Amino acid sequence: MSGTWDARFAAEFFGTMILILFGNGAVANSFLKGTTGNGEPGQANGGWLFIAIGYGLGVMIPAMMFGSISGNHLNPAITIAQASAGIFPWDKVLPYIIWQFAGAMVGQLLLLLVYWPYYKKSKDQALTLATFATADGAGSSWNGFWAESVGTFILVFGAMGLYRGMFFHQAIDIANIGVGLLIGVLVIALGGPTGPALNPARDLGPRIVHALMPVPNKGSSHWEYSWVPVVAPIVGGVLGIFVYKAFFGL
Repeated sequence: MSGTWDARFAAEFFGTMILILFGNGAVANSFLKGTTGNGEPGQANGGWLFIAIGYGLGVMIPAMMFGSISGNHLNPAITIAQASAGIFPWDKVLPYIIWQFAGAMVGQLLLLLVYWPYYKKSKDQALTLATFATADGAGSSWNGFWAESVGTFILVFGAMGLYRGMFFHQAIDIANIGVGLLIGVLVIALGGPTGPALNPARDLGPRIVHALMPVPNKGSSHWEYSWVPVVAPIVGGVLGIFVYKAFFGL
């Protein structure tokens, strides 16, 4: 990372904003009635691959833009994991997380502005919430917890391996592409139960927007589940980085 701390905070803000715009934007285009991605009411015609590409590029593009400035965390679980492993300063954890959450909320507000007419057309409250935040399809918070924990474990373990190549003079852009592909395949392979979030800011920030804003036909924000995509990614992320460190070092 080469930026000043102010530049790093700005990079985390804009990077997380882009992540939400691309990822949750793909969900909105796929789920909301009348959009180009949803030709039939109530059907996600864009499909799961459509959404996976949105989230994958939503991480990859900011990584290419801001990775050399802030490290492209965009995720409190990654920030906390790196601080726990001693490769990120603890006194900068809270500012990073604040800017990540701010970026996530602004990104979701922009999506709400862009898709407002389609929210008004959409009557399915569950699909509306899905454009903001996650839930477990089986109705089990603990099933969601395991899914989010395992997914974030793989995310952090895999990202550390990809970026470690940078220290062996491999091109950092290859690592950025790899992380984007990793996110995409995690959405495809492990996203069935919950979405997934894999990121406290990606879920809680937009869920707060859902709760506070007068979203048409929005229904409940399901706060009883909200702890899962906050706690589980942190647990999985910390475990992922320590398992990687134990076998391969940092």
